[in-house]
Amino acid sequence: MRVSHAERDAAVDRLRDATAEGRIDLDELEARLDAALTAKTYDDLAALTADLPSAVPEAPAPPLVLNGGMHGASRTGRWQVPSRITANGGMAGVKLDFTRTECRLPEIEIEAHGQLAGVTIVLPDGWAVDTTGLEPGLSGGLKNKTTPDRLAGTPLVRLTGTGGAAGVVVRHPNRWERRKLADNPPR
Repeated sequence: MRVSHAERDAAVDRLRDATAEGRIDLDELEARLDAALTAKTYDDLAALTADLPSAVPEAPAPPLVLNGGMHGASRTGRWQVPSRITANGGMAGVKLDFTRTECRLPEIEIEAHGQLAGVTIVLPDGWAVDTTGLEPGLSGGLKNKTTPDRLAGTPLVRLTGTGGAAGVVVRHPNRWERRKLADNPPR
């Protein structure tokens, strides 16, 4: 079947996006753009983008809810990061460790409630956090030990909720965690 101008334009946009993502270089882009603009059929266009990831966005992950309860809860290692997380410290605490995750979200919203044992959030270097939405609560409050320097392409973590009695701690990896990362770096 023959393609329309709009379908050719969509293929051109996809090729430009792939170049911006570093998937194809400028010489290859030029060759593929020439072919896309002169494509007559769907097969002609499909061949130009067959080696590229799907342009259809993935469905967003459902919100994550962690309740510390009596035994604690954590997310560490490699895990899929949703755009919204709720962490309730309970009596044993919650730990969210993002150092081994691969996150392409521009923003992550974390609603944290320190309660009796607190919530600890470990962010990789280069990630930034906005804590203006968190109420310090009782004596625990908020301890933000991160640097304000945000690298391009990394998410902004927006923190809301309450500190509770034990508080909320946001930090980069400590010495021990850095040693573990060096011995077994994330992919």
